[in-house]
Amino acid sequence: MKILVNVGISTNAISLLEESNFEVITTNVAQEQLENYINEEHINAILISNSIEITQELIDGCPSLNLIGCSGIHLDNIDVQYAKDQGLHIINTPEASSNSIAELVFAHALGMTRNLHQSNREMPLEGDSNFRGLKKLYWGNELRGKTIGLIGMEQTAIATAKIALGMGMKVLMFDYEPKEITIEFEFFDGQTTNFNFHSVDVNELLTESDFISVHVPNQDTSILSTSQFEKMKDGVGIINCTYSGLIDEIALVNAIESGKIRYAALDVFENEPNPEIQLLMNPNLSLSPNIATATLESQDKMGIELATQVTALLS
Repeated sequence: MKILVNVGISTNAISLLEESNFEVITTNVAQEQLENYINEEHINAILISNSIEITQELIDGCPSLNLIGCSGIHLDNIDVQYAKDQGLHIINTPEASSNSIAELVFAHALGMTRNLHQSNREMPLEGDSNFRGLKKLYWGNELRGKTIGLIGMEQTAIATAKIALGMGMKVLMFDYEPKEITIEFEFFDGQTTNFNFHSVDVNELLTESDFISVHVPNQDTSILSTSQFEKMKDGVGIINCTYSGLIDEIALVNAIESGKIRYAALDVFENEPNPEIQLLMNPNLSLSPNIATATLESQDKMGIELATQVTALLS
């Protein structure tokens, strides 16, 4: 069987597929060329990233397909129900990248509260001439004892909660479908302890949190905008390392300028790959170019998780 790997996965994952007698094709095929390529090469399974869309029309046009795999948590780019109705297997990797996303959330949080995003800009310019002045300028805050509110209760939120708990933070969680979860916290020596969480009222999360991080799938409209910002504490920190469009960027900039929001971090943007210049030039924003899942460990885990599922379903 032929598998088109249209997403970067590790050599370990490719080896796993080849050992199971799959023919693995690693050609990077553009969206507009995908249907022709699948048919010309008689592709039986395709592994993609969230940037590739698998529509009803593409499924109808590619009768050789038996499986669609997507690296990441969500399947918003695939017409899932239609694919399943046609008998296709749909797989993804809900846990593989959760830790890398959570660690970036806290890379931004720690960097913002200690003003690293600003001092990294200023040190090359004034480090030799105004060292003491910069030192006085960049007084920061500690995260321990603060409250972080997580909107969403899926794997990335759980991984973020674990780091927050380890740093001595209070964690509030909200989900649009009220639920209760148990988070198992594992220490380096194998000991474990459990923490129970339930979905709090969203207004409680907005008003009580010192930091808010979003962990829900793509939405039709932003979930954090002016009306939500107005309910928050003055000086709150906002972080989005999951999906673009969850935060109203114009309202965010306005809230920063008014002093309502003190810290804000974005790894995803409404206009990728060309973020708005007012975001890029804002010294109060900590920014990264959509790298939340871009770790060697995450890529390896995603690839192996996909390969394992493919082998189980198609061998």
